[in-house]
Amino acid sequence: MTEREPMAQIPEPDRQAADPVAEPAEPEHAHEPLEVNFAEYFHEARPRTLRHRTRVRSTVRRRSVAQDGPATGENPVYVSWLLAQSMLGHADELARQFSGMGSMWQNPFASPGPRHAVETASVWFTAYPISLITADGVSFLGALGDTELWQAFETIGIEAVHTGPVKKAGGLTGWQPTPSVDGHFDRISNEIDPEFGTEDEFRAMCATATWYGGTIIDDIVPGHTGKGPDFRLAELGYGDYPGIYHMVEIEPADWGMLPEVPAGRDSVNLDVATEESLEKAGYIVGALQRVIFYREGVKETNWSATGEVTGADGVTRRWVYLHYFKDGQPSVNWLDPTFAGMRMVIGDALHSLADLGSGALRLDANGFLGVEKSAGGMPGWSEGHPLSEAANHLIASMVRKVGGFTFQELNLTVDDIKVTSEAGADLSYDFVNRPAYHHALATADTEFLRLTLRTALDLGVDPASLVHALQNHDELTYELVHWTAGHTDDVFHFRGEEITGGDLADTIRRDLCEHLTGPDAPYNLIFTTNGIACTTATVIAAALGIPALDDIGPEDVERIRRVHLLLVMFNAFQPGVFALSGWDLLGMLTLPPQQVSDLLASGDTRWISRPAHDLMGHRPDAQTSSSGMPRGRSLYGTLPSQLADETSFARQMQAILKVRKHCGVATARQVDIPDVAHRGLLVMVHVLDDGRTQATVLNFSDEHVDAAVRSDHFTPGSPVVDLFSSETVGTVDDLQGFRLDMTPFRSAAVVLEPPPEEDDRDS
Repeated sequence: MTEREPMAQIPEPDRQAADPVAEPAEPEHAHEPLEVNFAEYFHEARPRTLRHRTRVRSTVRRRSVAQDGPATGENPVYVSWLLAQSMLGHADELARQFSGMGSMWQNPFASPGPRHAVETASVWFTAYPISLITADGVSFLGALGDTELWQAFETIGIEAVHTGPVKKAGGLTGWQPTPSVDGHFDRISNEIDPEFGTEDEFRAMCATATWYGGTIIDDIVPGHTGKGPDFRLAELGYGDYPGIYHMVEIEPADWGMLPEVPAGRDSVNLDVATEESLEKAGYIVGALQRVIFYREGVKETNWSATGEVTGADGVTRRWVYLHYFKDGQPSVNWLDPTFAGMRMVIGDALHSLADLGSGALRLDANGFLGVEKSAGGMPGWSEGHPLSEAANHLIASMVRKVGGFTFQELNLTVDDIKVTSEAGADLSYDFVNRPAYHHALATADTEFLRLTLRTALDLGVDPASLVHALQNHDELTYELVHWTAGHTDDVFHFRGEEITGGDLADTIRRDLCEHLTGPDAPYNLIFTTNGIACTTATVIAAALGIPALDDIGPEDVERIRRVHLLLVMFNAFQPGVFALSGWDLLGMLTLPPQQVSDLLASGDTRWISRPAHDLMGHRPDAQTSSSGMPRGRSLYGTLPSQLADETSFARQMQAILKVRKHCGVATARQVDIPDVAHRGLLVMVHVLDDGRTQATVLNFSDEHVDAAVRSDHFTPGSPVVDLFSSETVGTVDDLQGFRLDMTPFRSAAVVLEPPPEEDDRDS
């Protein structure tokens, strides 16, 4: 077995972190998973953090080529410079190191292993590189590899860090780099962006995480790249590079069909009429199922045309290329005869896992990997396509083959999430319930949340395969695709009447916008048709009726913190991964729009919800992050200050996560979402690995409720034990229920012990 060499260089950490908050009493039954999967059986003697992981035999050297002459296809120096930096070229070199190695056959890879992934790391911190304020002279990756930070994470119960995208992104115009158009999700290189650190710092971060029993989760983007060296080589018609993308060469005789490219631009979006003309001419698939980030005059279709580009062969070409997202994010073609796109993406994954040392990967935009022409004038098939399923299976299998796991942010129907979970990524982001629990908080009514939870159960989506998150880098997504796309005309029972899926989605969207944005909550902004730009704290502030963030005082902070912990309980006390961000840990508020007016100019309101924040308090006077993001207001304070305060958000969450881990709810089975007697209540019923029944009870209202908790899965006579105090708080009655006193925004977790024997009850 090959151990990680850097581990021996890390000093023994100081594990005398602040004492835990009011230690919860130890439950009688500790969590002991019963099932042993194939990976655990095969590697039964290996500690989880030291299991074999394929390593590269030697790091691929970065070639440096001088810049000389014009940045055109006729200049061989320019072409060589592009080739030296291309992701496809790097992937081909890296892949050759794995061929013929016995280590490529040491891990099971065919089937997803959600519970194995959850057992490996069930609580994640999701970072956003450009928003983290670090100590002077310390990079983002250096900060995430700091032992003091990992001591704090270990104390709280955080087991993994998702770094967010840290590799070079944006594009190239000639010799000059251009900035990212989508928060570094428009990758143009496998190299770490110097803005965030170095490869050595990434490897050191992975080693520190391993020392503390943690895992680093990196990103790959299988759906698109930026307009970097690979795209510029594709425009030049060089080698396999056009095969990376959904791009079509337009014959010169048909250039009159294409719009002119404005001065200073390298492409122009097609309008609907041009899209239709090119489709009828047999060039492109045409209109797709939806236009993401639609904006009149900016992005009216998913296709753009390039200007005239002269290649290394002297031929001048114009291309039309697909971009599901922004025009600077050309889509990858997963079924070109060269398989160049597949080679490039797999190489990126191998580099992250085997060269840098991460243990898992997030798959971004992986639901859009197949596109096919439809008949009869219908939109092209671009969502839920079998090619996406096949491509995801290939990526996830390769990651499992080298010892890692994957998760996907797939905002599609629940049916599609079910299909992709059968052979693709190990875990999926919980877009199913995320808008629903915000809706429950905003309206003090859990009916829609109960509907989404039951829908997932009915369609076979295991909650243990989901990443249940608070805030991440994106908006509060309310596209509600399951209801607007796959089940638009299906009828559902909601608020006492029958309603179609499309009308239900409209109702939920309207409720969210009315309660969380507008004159009463101007600090949250609508983001196109996708959702609301906000932080968790500002969602709560709006739900509590706070009209201005500047008015928030100490009493309001306490109320926001109490509701925030309720949302922690909802996401953490059900099977699956619980994820939160630095914005959650510090209770960050949104930025005033005028502070990021330049970033908002394109219509992307999400920038108000990405304020810079200082986790460890290294630079209290810093007004921006090193990337220039303005510092936001924190309601809870830094992690060191919170860990010194037993009543803080971090300390109370620590107690929640400690009990969660001890009872094993993260790998339990969800069996029931029962009806409730009060509209603000939610009950989730689970079967733990040891066979006991566990119930999570939450009050999403600002009312005191005498809660009657009932389920067909409760056994009469069972003692009801509070998991936090270990006190018996009731007994299941003959109607299979018990009562709990639920104060406003209270959450409770109980376990049902086996009923006493008949003789014991008689005595």
